[in-house]
Amino acid sequence: MDTKIEVKIFGQTYQIKAGADSDHVKRVAQYVDEKMREIATATPTVDTLKIAVLAALNITDEFFRMRIQRKEADREFERRAEKINQILDSI
Repeated sequence: MDTKIEVKIFGQTYQIKAGADSDHVKRVAQYVDEKMREIATATPTVDTLKIAVLAALNITDEFFRMRIQRKEADREFERRAEKINQILDSI
C-alpha cells in the first residue's frame, strides 16, 4: 500500500508517495538534505539546482565506491570459502 510521507529537503517540503517504510523514506530524505547543506556550506553558490546536482553526484560517488567495496568483499569471501572447502576436502 502506497502512503504519502511529508519530508523537508533543503527548505522545501515534498509529499513522497512510497510503498516503503516511512522511517526509511525519512532517513533517505534527511541524508539528501544533509548532503545539500554540506555542499551549500562549502560552495559559494546560491543556485539550489547546482547544489542538488552536486549532492546527487556526491551520493552517486559514495554508492559506486561502496559497490566496488562490496564486490571486493564478495571476492574475498569466495576466496576464503574455496580455501575452507579445499581444507575440508583434504581431511
